[in-house]
This record gives sequence, structure tokens and C-alpha cells, in this order.
Amino acid sequence: MKRALVAIIFAVALFGGWWAYIRFRKSTGAHRIATTLHLNAKWWREHGKQEGDLLYVAIGDSAAQGVGASKPHRGYVGAIAKHIRNESGKSVRAVNLSVSGARLREALAVQLPQIVKLTPDIMTVAVGANDMADFDPKRFERELRTVLDSVPKHAIIGEVPCFFFGQPNKNARMANDIVHELADELGFRVAPVYESTRRQGVARTAFYHASPDYFHPNDRGHRVWADAFLPLVDKRLSSLLGPKHRQSTTGEATPVAEAVSDGGTA
Repeated sequence: MKRALVAIIFAVALFGGWWAYIRFRKSTGAHRIATTLHLNAKWWREHGKQEGDLLYVAIGDSAAQGVGASKPHRGYVGAIAKHIRNESGKSVRAVNLSVSGARLREALAVQLPQIVKLTPDIMTVAVGANDMADFDPKRFERELRTVLDSVPKHAIIGEVPCFFFGQPNKNARMANDIVHELADELGFRVAPVYESTRRQGVARTAFYHASPDYFHPNDRGHRVWADAFLPLVDKRLSSLLGPKHRQSTTGEATPVAEAVSDGGTA
């Protein structure tokens, strides 16, 4: 009996210590990431001025900014830009219009007006995760429809990622139903971000794919996001450059894996 009681006390103490560590790491990680948001935005503004044979434009939120990754170019947008360059053999200008914290309404007000002067060859739109906290299906559908009416028909639309638990995840599933319904109606292709992130599982995400704030993806997590987009990116490249643009031997996009180097120039 005493041994069982000691074991229980030890287990409770171990769990309590682990939970306290997680909360501490999450709070300090969130603070550290918050203080670097402007650095990601500055990096993308500067690199968006570079010329390139192909123009890649990204609409999105903090994930598109590369928040949580060790360097801005190691986020999923940087990985996609690098993939486009490697697969096409052409230089790429990556214009990242995303804004950290953006919801659909901010994308409409701030990001979409900027594409008027741009003619993207490839475009990704992944925004909506920040709408899940106060999710309103009717507003989400209305605002998403307006977004889709404002972007080229070849734009690749990303699903809302998986939150795993609670109402945010239920909201994400409802939101993705709307994403697919509108995409089918309006003729857009959808990148399976939800399924790609869900497939990693809670434990793997927490220990291997999450940044210190346990909200944004880290380098590995961003590669999961990028891999969700790459097959559709390759289809777009085929329509632009012909089916002989460089691909893997299976005809599918090669996973990003460790492809994003320290150089980081898109």
C-alpha cells in the first residue's frame, strides 16, 4: 500500500513538474517570438524587392511570415519559394504580403489591395487560423468568398491547420468545409494543411514540430505545411513551363525535408 502511494505521489509530482516546465517554456517562448515578429516582416519586405523570372506571392498570417522557424526563409513560404526555384531552374521573386495575426478581414483590408499591381505566376493563400477563436461561419464564408474573388484562379488555397482539441479544432473542421465548398464552386485547388498537420499527432507535434510557444510550427512543422502545398505548386509549374520541369521520379513534388539551407535567398 505504501509503495503504491509513493508511486502515485511520484507520478503526480513528475507530471506537475513537467506541466510547470511546459507552461514556463510556452510563456517565455511566446514572449521571445513576439519580440521578433518585426524582424520577419522586415526580412520579407527586403527580399520582396529582388527581381526574378517567376513571381510568387503569398497571402497569410504569422505562419506565412515564418514565425516559429529559426529563420524567416525556413518558414513554409520560404520553402515553397526555394522549391519553385529548384524545380523550374529559374530565379524567383517572393513577395510575402502576409501579416502576423491577420484574420480574413485583415487580409482583405491590408494584403489583397497590394496584389493589384502584381501579376503572380504562383500564389498561395493560407489565412483563417486566427478566425477560429471567435469563429462565425457566416462571416467566415462571406469574407473568404471575397478573398477568393480577389485572387487569380490559379491561386492555391490552404486549409486551416489542425488544433487537435476543443472548440478551435471543431471550428477548424467547419471552416475547412467552407473552404472546400467555395473552392469547388469557384474553381480553386486546396492544399490539405489540416490533414497534413493532423497526421503528425499531438505528441509528435508538441515535441518535434512546435516552436517554443507551442502554437507556431518550428522548422520541421513548417516543412509539413510546405509539403501540403508542393504537389499543387508542381501542377502550377507544369501549366506554366510544361510537364518537363524538373520533378521527382514519381512525378510528385519532392518533400522539402532539409532542402531549405542557411543561405535563405528565395
